[in-house]
Amino acid sequence: MRSKNRILKLGLPKGSLQESTLKLFRKAGYHISVSSRSYYPVFDDVEIESMLIRAQEMARYVENGILDCGLTGYDWIMEQAADVKQVAELNYAKEGLRPVKWVIAVPNDSKIHSVKDLNGKRIATELVGFTKRYLKSKKIKAEIDFSWGATEVKPPHLADAIVELTETGTSLRANNLRVVETILESSTRFISNRKAWQDKWKQQKMENIVMLLKGALAAEEKVGLKMNVSKKDLRRVMSLLPALHSPTISALSDAGWYDLDVVIDERMICDLIPKLKKAGASGIVEYQLTKVIP
Repeated sequence: MRSKNRILKLGLPKGSLQESTLKLFRKAGYHISVSSRSYYPVFDDVEIESMLIRAQEMARYVENGILDCGLTGYDWIMEQAADVKQVAELNYAKEGLRPVKWVIAVPNDSKIHSVKDLNGKRIATELVGFTKRYLKSKKIKAEIDFSWGATEVKPPHLADAIVELTETGTSLRANNLRVVETILESSTRFISNRKAWQDKWKQQKMENIVMLLKGALAAEEKVGLKMNVSKKDLRRVMSLLPALHSPTISALSDAGWYDLDVVIDERMICDLIPKLKKAGASGIVEYQLTKVIP
């Protein structure tokens, strides 16, 4: 039976970040059950109670203490000017592991070429609060309209420009839009209510979750390599290995032979394996990693 004081109330982002977030938690080692009609995912950890909340609202609920902690974008923290503890930056998004950008975009044939050209113009965006503050800092007066969606189709008839989130730029290009300026870069953040962070048990629980999530993210772009190397080829093979730290070297039962185990960036594999083979490595095995904890 669990104590009421030993419960961490965790908010998970509903919407575009939902699947990538659940996938990350599962890779970190948590087993999560999610019903298609429920907003309350169930963790195999009885000390975690979770709820699906739109990322746009997460910071407000964490700030108010309705949730102890949650995951949301840096953009929505800034939009709400929320007073929360940013515990960690987690570099993942809907489609990849890189930050996303909020950009000012206009039709390709627009006469708007800089932020200064927005004076007196109409701008559509979901990021209303931050956009107003950004333009005010540039001494630009423009009309900012909240957009409920399909923002890319609004110029030129419903708006002169938009401020829109982009990860790859594909949607902007498909709608014949070009970027004038990037006003904010955003990544996912693990945030905490400030009072909850003062609770030693909750703080430790959050730190443990963040450590596992970071480990799972670190493993996304890395792989492990194992290989056998003779003593005479050892130095040459090791010179080819850009390791996270030094490779692990173990003596084999056959005299004069060693087993090398190393973690490297996956993007290097295609170029590296032929070089290792040529340098004398044999029995090369590539394997996937679940977590990398520094």
